[in-house]
Formats: sequence, C-alpha cells, structure tokens
Amino acid sequence: MAAASFYSPRKGPTQTSIQERFIQCFNGNSPFSIPLSAAFFTPNNPSFSSVLQSTAQNLRYLVPSMPKPEFIITPLHESHVQAAVICAKWLNIHLRVRSGGHDYEGLSFVSQIESPFILVDLSKLRSIYVDIQGNSAWVEAGATVGEVYFRIAQKSNVHGFPAGLCTSLGIGGHITGGAYGSMMRKYGLGVDNVIDARMVDVNGRVLDRPAMGEDLFWAIRGGGGASFGIILEWKIKLVPVPATVTVFTVTKSLEQGATKILSKWQTVADKLDDDLFIRVIIQTANAGKNNAKTVTTSYNALFLGDAERLLRVMQQSFPELGLTRKDCTETTWIKSVLYIAGYSSTTPPEVLLQGKSTFKNYFKAKSDFVNEAIPETALEGLWKKLLEEDSPLMIWNPYGGMMARISDSETPFPHRQGTKFKIQYLTLWQDGDNNASKHFDWIRRLYNYMAPYVSMFPRGAYVNYRDLDLGMNTNMNTSFIEASLWGSRYFKDNFMRLVKVKTRVDPNNFFRHEQSIPPLPVQA
Repeated sequence: MAAASFYSPRKGPTQTSIQERFIQCFNGNSPFSIPLSAAFFTPNNPSFSSVLQSTAQNLRYLVPSMPKPEFIITPLHESHVQAAVICAKWLNIHLRVRSGGHDYEGLSFVSQIESPFILVDLSKLRSIYVDIQGNSAWVEAGATVGEVYFRIAQKSNVHGFPAGLCTSLGIGGHITGGAYGSMMRKYGLGVDNVIDARMVDVNGRVLDRPAMGEDLFWAIRGGGGASFGIILEWKIKLVPVPATVTVFTVTKSLEQGATKILSKWQTVADKLDDDLFIRVIIQTANAGKNNAKTVTTSYNALFLGDAERLLRVMQQSFPELGLTRKDCTETTWIKSVLYIAGYSSTTPPEVLLQGKSTFKNYFKAKSDFVNEAIPETALEGLWKKLLEEDSPLMIWNPYGGMMARISDSETPFPHRQGTKFKIQYLTLWQDGDNNASKHFDWIRRLYNYMAPYVSMFPRGAYVNYRDLDLGMNTNMNTSFIEASLWGSRYFKDNFMRLVKVKTRVDPNNFFRHEQSIPPLPVQA
C-alpha cells in the first residue's frame, strides 16, 4: 500500500491506517513475526467479542455503551510485548494491558478517558516453571493463580504460595496490587514473597530486578498495575505447607446470635494462631419457619494443621463459634484452595487449569480497613442496610500475624500493623444497565454509613478493589493533588514515593489509566 494512503488529511489516521501502520511497525520491531489470525483481532474479526469477553469479570464493562479497543493483540512471545509498546508509543495510541481481567472497574480492557486505544492481552503468556529445590517459581503474567497453585502442587504436597482466594485471577496484575489470600496471616501477601520480576519498560526494554533497580522493583510490588510498565513474569518464593490442613465453614444467622459471635470475632481474628485464617462472608438469605429474609454470617477458614490442634486453638480463642470435629475437613493444601474458592469436595484439582472465572456479574465494589471493633449497635444498623438490597455481599478478612510484622513501607501496600480486618462490599445484579443506579446508590449509602467505624485520615482502600468513586485521572492531565485523593487511600504515605518512581521511569505518562500513578509535572 502506498504511504500516501496511510493518512486522511482532515481526519488524521483512519481506523484502517492505525491497524496497518501498527502491524507494519510491529513486524519491524519483533524478531518473531506475529500470526495475525491467531494473535491480532479487530472489531471486524468474528473472534473479537469472545476474546474481549474471555476473562472480563465485571459485566458492566462489556455493555454496548462502553468503549471498545481499536484492536486486541495477544502476544505469543515477550518480544511481541516490547514491539506493542514501541509501536503504540510511535503511533501515539493509548494502550491498555490485561493479564486476568478481574479488575473491578474494567481498567485493563476499557478506557473511559481517551480513545482510540488498543488492548494488549497477556493470556497466551502463561508458562510456569517450578523449582522445588530452589523454593521458587517463575510465572508468566497471563497464568492464573489457580494454575500456579496446581503446578506447585504437582511437584510437591508441602509447598504452596500465599496469593489470592479467587483462582481465575491473572497473576500479573494480581501481584501488582498486593495479592492477599488465606495464608496471609502466616506468610504475608503475594508481594511479600516476590524475589524477582521481568517487565517491559516505556522504552520497550526488558528489565529484571538488577536492571530496573530497587526503587522500581519496590513500586511494582503493590503499587497497582499498569503505571510503570508491563509485567512479563514474576519470580515467586514458595512457602512450606503441612501435608494435612483443615478447612471449615460455619454459618450463623441473626436468629442464631450472629451479632454477638461477630463481635467476638472482631476482637480475636487478628490475634489468633498465625496458622489460622477465618474470614466472614456476610449476605442475605431466606431462612426460618416463615422463610423470612435474614442476614447470615459464614465463617470460612483455613488452618495450616490437623483438626485436633485446630479444635484446641478454637476452644481456647474463639469457643463462641461452637466449632465441632464434624465441622472440620482435613485435606491437602491444593484441595483447600478448591474449597476456599467454592468448588465442591469432588472437584478434581485439574479444574484450576481451566482458568475461567466462574464469577461473572454486574457489580459494584468498595473496600475499607478496620482498626477498632465495630460496636454491636452499629452492626444492627448494618443488617438493616443489607436487608434493603437485592444481592448484597460483604467479606471481612482478618489481618494480624505476619501482616502486623511487616513494615508499612516495605512494599507500596501500606495496610499492615494496627489493621484488624479488611471489608469488601459488593452489590451484584443481573439486569445490565437497567436499574444499575439503584444499586450504586445503595452501596454508596452503605459506604457512608460505615464511615465512623473504619480507618480515617485517610480512609483506606485496597488498590486491587479499584473504586472510581474515589477519584479519577483525566486524559493526560491529572494533577498530583487530585490524584492524592485516591492515592493516599490506596497507598497512604507510600504514594509520594510511587510518584517519584513514576516521574523517573515514565515522565511522559505513557502507561496511564483512570487511577494510574501520575508523574510530577516536567520542569521547564
């Protein structure tokens, strides 16, 4: 095609020309040519929608009104990622990066602040190399948490990794925000167990830990995804797990004294034996003689040990729950992963290799950190709020243990010592854009109601539960002050250090999204 046809003088680059010029640039910048039919998808391609939807979790961001990428590229080799960065920069086209698609506000595959944009989907880069002798593994960004767990368990039944409870998370983005799970009280977060990384920077170079330096290595381990570069793979440190672990779920409704039991949980959950993780899943249900709507609290737990020792720990620390031997299931660590993720006891671990999210809903989420027990009167008011909504869900995750022994500044994730537990709020619905505003209004009212009982100055939030209500960057034009509104909630005092790293490694803000770390203004 003649060069003159690449441009429409009045309209700038046409849609076709952007694609053609990108491919031409791409082939000139990667030693491995990309098979267009298998790795390059335009809206005219019959596979475009299925690729776009493949890992997306929040259906709110797949509705027709949401912007779609100009095209999707699924790299088959790391040089393809390098070429994508080089060519997007050369064409001045905005780029989004997706490893798992679980981001709560769709930031990895939708841009609401600028267009056109392209999507680099890392789902084909999913190799996992487990080195049991070295107590480590190299894991590519597109692999899921479940695949990582499965490959470790294939090699050893006494090794594990402390990352997410949801097994279809992409490991690339998951670790960039912290990565917590049911072994966090024993071993900390996923980011606390990362020993190296390989990433593509703004200049298209592949950097490992020595090449990127300790400041950038610090920033990518908890500073949120897609601000500093594209993670290709993580080197993770494996942790020991017993051959036998124990799981249980005990549910108490309001009619069974749920309020008092939850009050006690709040005082002990962060002080229990480090081997014991008990989260509380709170939702509404129809129960009792009249099948009336009530609130249920389900205590969902992993104990790194056998049932007998667990029962002794519970009798000493939390007898109010009334745990019995028949509530307890002794199992392997990999089977406990399936249990916590909600699979039935007969599900084979191989299901983890499917990598597909079983949780696809329209939803809105928020988060909080709690430093002091919430009074019973406030809990009673909370139950009333939950009973007003169709499908509300809260998950309370205990802290303490190793989480309290790691400094707030060790990684960008700052919610450590003094945090009793974290709250995740969710409202879920199935009817798309219809009545969505009703659910948004409800969760915002709930969030306002909880303000007096959670962390303050700033009111903390978890970066992997992105919440655009907290503030948004605008197209290439976000002030440090504006970004501090949400940055201080996610990162507390670490936000300024993240901004300094960003200013050094990406001063022109190539890697950006609605809540990316902003650089400081370039001095004239």
